[in-house]
Amino acid sequence: MLRIAIAQINPTVGDLRGNQLLILDYIIRAKEKNADLVVFPELAICGYPPEDLLYKNHFIQDNIKSLKKIASNVKGISAVIGFVDCIESGVLHNAAAFISEGKVKSVYHKQKLPNYGVFDEKRYFKSSWLKGKLCGMLKIKGVSAGLSICEDIWIEDSVCIQQAKAGAKLLINISCSPYDMGKVKIREAMLKERAKQTNAYVCYVNVVGGQDELVFDGRSMIVDPKGVIVAKGKHFEDDLVFCDLPLGERTAKDYKKVQIKNVLPKKTTKIERVYKALVLGTQDYIRKNGFKKVVIGLSGGIDSALVAAIAVKAVGNDNVTCVTMPSRYTSKGTRADAERLANNLKVSLITIPIEDIFASYIKTLSGEFKGTQVNVAEENIQARIRGNLLMALSNKFGWLVLTTGNKSEVAVGYCTLYGDMSGGFAVIKDVPKTMVYELSAYINNTCDQVIPKTIIRRAPSAELRSNQKDQDSLPPYNVLDPILEQYVEKHDSVETMSKKNKKELVEKIIDLVDHSEYKRRQAPPGIKITARAFGKDWRLPITNKYKEF
Repeated sequence: MLRIAIAQINPTVGDLRGNQLLILDYIIRAKEKNADLVVFPELAICGYPPEDLLYKNHFIQDNIKSLKKIASNVKGISAVIGFVDCIESGVLHNAAAFISEGKVKSVYHKQKLPNYGVFDEKRYFKSSWLKGKLCGMLKIKGVSAGLSICEDIWIEDSVCIQQAKAGAKLLINISCSPYDMGKVKIREAMLKERAKQTNAYVCYVNVVGGQDELVFDGRSMIVDPKGVIVAKGKHFEDDLVFCDLPLGERTAKDYKKVQIKNVLPKKTTKIERVYKALVLGTQDYIRKNGFKKVVIGLSGGIDSALVAAIAVKAVGNDNVTCVTMPSRYTSKGTRADAERLANNLKVSLITIPIEDIFASYIKTLSGEFKGTQVNVAEENIQARIRGNLLMALSNKFGWLVLTTGNKSEVAVGYCTLYGDMSGGFAVIKDVPKTMVYELSAYINNTCDQVIPKTIIRRAPSAELRSNQKDQDSLPPYNVLDPILEQYVEKHDSVETMSKKNKKELVEKIIDLVDHSEYKRRQAPPGIKITARAFGKDWRLPITNKYKEF
């Protein structure tokens, strides 16, 4: 029998000292339960992704020093820990150290470097891949095991196959696999297939936590040779999972002092996972960047209501301040709903009317605007006044401004640069408007109707002119969102998209998306939950004359 501990931790990029202490704590906890081996995620020492910190030689050396300090404390147990290795000047490897008896016994270098979507590993690391070369083989308490890192196990003709052919009964894969809505099932299916294909146990260890735009869901697991999950880490929470595998020469009596019981986490729905991702991503962005409190412009609409509810879950109601900034176009209904929501969430609510400021702007610009029709310029002045006020509160009190724009709005540019786009973190930047309603319904079902029904039922409006509705400028969101998904996430052509929609509408939406790229480049980061989020996933040129039509 072999007892494995999966250390599903939440490290912080660049916090070498903090990550070192976190790793040592988990090693102690694993040893207390008589584990033979404790396994940590990819690049656990420096955090993932370290990006251009990897260009700093002192950072690389400090990460190696941290590894050596940890290794000196690994006694009576073995460990696998991800770090950055440098064996020749200027050449870096995404690496995993196998540690035992207080020493680094061997080091494995990642062979397959992902360079797509949010991944940019070929910018920094060198692959050690040589076809037919066997590497990463370990002996743990007499058990033959193979070690690999993240992408290595995704490749069909991978090192894992070679390791199994060489006799490995256990395949250990350490990973930093970011969450999106479609990846959960794909990842699990791949691990089950790899276990059956190799007739080996697969121990997959994923990181958990938020890092800028990315959020990692954990969901570490051990899969048996028949493709059955026998142990699994929690979703979106740090965890230490133990599992006894029927491998090696040790017997159950050897572990009698400390017994363990595996309980698989309960299944979750897609919308529950999205909610947890948004909460964790928000919580870690705030915490890891040294903020304690946040401020949100509360309009009385559904987007700001959802962001406020997520913020309260992430950092507590004492750390959330909402600001309502009514103008001449703000309805009594939205004012009342903003107050009702703030009361339901038990957050502080500040009211700062903008009418006098708006009137002053109009007076100041009266000469330049003379003889012109009122248009979007006057509308956007109001949004920019509100953004300015929120940033003033942020500067004065050190609060982080959370913006409230959703993916549908950001995609087509239905947002104001230096206005409602002003802030430090965009919580629902990657959440389509239709999903905003789903998430709000989920929160109400689990949190006793905190979002007033009148907010959910009211037609969306920016309230920047009389009787304004979003649908004055955009198609209904249940029509818009599928078109955006086809264009942004699936790269579908106009011809394909026009099979379900009028070609004129499809072309209009594509124009809006393409022409709004300059706005998105200036937007704050936000949490990725779809397969292709605006940010690292999306690199459309700002200056771009390509047209299909």
